[in-house]
Amino acid sequence: MRVRAPVLRRRSGAAHGAALAFFCAALIVGCADLARVPESLSPDRAALAAPFSVEGRLSARRGNEGIAGQFAWRHDGDDDRIELSTPLGQTLARLSGDATDVKIETSDGRVETARDWDTLTARAFGLPLPVGGLSAWLRGLPREGSPNTLLRDDEKRPALLRQDGWEIAYVYADAAAARASRLTLRYSAAEPIDVRIVVDRWL
Repeated sequence: MRVRAPVLRRRSGAAHGAALAFFCAALIVGCADLARVPESLSPDRAALAAPFSVEGRLSARRGNEGIAGQFAWRHDGDDDRIELSTPLGQTLARLSGDATDVKIETSDGRVETARDWDTLTARAFGLPLPVGGLSAWLRGLPREGSPNTLLRDDEKRPALLRQDGWEIAYVYADAAAARASRLTLRYSAAEPIDVRIVVDRWL
């Protein structure tokens, strides 16, 4: 027994150390998980109304319908002005409007108006683009008027936002980037809509 006792004590110490290490690891993982608990954000009206200008590339697809090109977007309060163009710079369409009246002018001279962006873009491109929500979602903000849930990454930045049936995933250039450089949007329906946005620069 005298020979075995130290062996038993060593095993007990090792088991205790392993248990302590497991507890610490579980605590760290638990803290990390807390940062990823979905939260609901209240829309920040001042932030939503703040003007911005951004340029980038966009592609959208639903079934056999799709659109792709470059965009230049100017936002000021409720007013949005978006120019879509080919990679060579040829204008495809100009969109403009606010929360109650929107318009599109295409390169062939056609002009259409509607009360909302979804209706207008569905007519013009064959699939609805969530322009009204995108002015907020581009900046990692929920739009006003509907519930939302948000997951943040390790740097506390928006990582996944869900609102209006859309799921918006954010990718950042590096750990120091404050704004996402790429967004992937998906609307789940009988015919899902997929939108991909690459932000080239904020002006």
